Amino acid sequence: MQQAEKQTADAAQIDAKAQDILFRTARSHNSWQDKDIDDALLQEIYALMKFGPTSANCCPLRLVFVKSPAAKEKLKPALMAGNVEKTMSAPVTVIMANDLEFYDHLPELFPHADAKSWFTGAGKEKYVQDTAMRNGSLQAAYFMLAARGLGLDCGPMSGFNPGKVKEAFFPDRNFEVNMLCNLGYGDPSGLYPRSPRLGFEQACEIV
Repeated sequence: MQQAEKQTADAAQIDAKAQDILFRTARSHNSWQDKDIDDALLQEIYALMKFGPTSANCCPLRLVFVKSPAAKEKLKPALMAGNVEKTMSAPVTVIMANDLEFYDHLPELFPHADAKSWFTGAGKEKYVQDTAMRNGSLQAAYFMLAARGLGLDCGPMSGFNPGKVKEAFFPDRNFEVNMLCNLGYGDPSGLYPRSPRLGFEQACEIV
């Protein structure tokens, strides 16, 4: 590799501090500092995460930022007992739902092919649901990386009743609730010791 090409490749890598922020020292938080999140910062998160790739640029994720006391009380009955306190004390809780009619936006988002036809018609329901879940989950991960990159901490959760969340927030929309994510400035005193991870040899193969 020529020197100029090597410098370009090196410049494309984030440094060790950024890697720590996004991965190595990032934690799922349970306790939160009493510090608000400005709406403009929530918009910044979305402005970053929306560029993460999805199949056919389908972008099925829909977000509701639960921030007001009234909205938190609306969400509360759907939470499992162990998740109530940390959710009520979080500055923001994000409802991450998948739009099962995402394909209506494909003429705009993927204009160089008739992608909408791939998902419409009889017998396509499972394909739509699988596509929405796979790509919505990808986008949820992009969201958390973007939030961490902008100085926030995350507490993703699956301990809730999706049907109750849908009934409370999306009664008339064809959305499937995927996960919740508390968002704020984490209080390290509420962290548990980091759990171990599988080693490369346990989880990976090179074939």
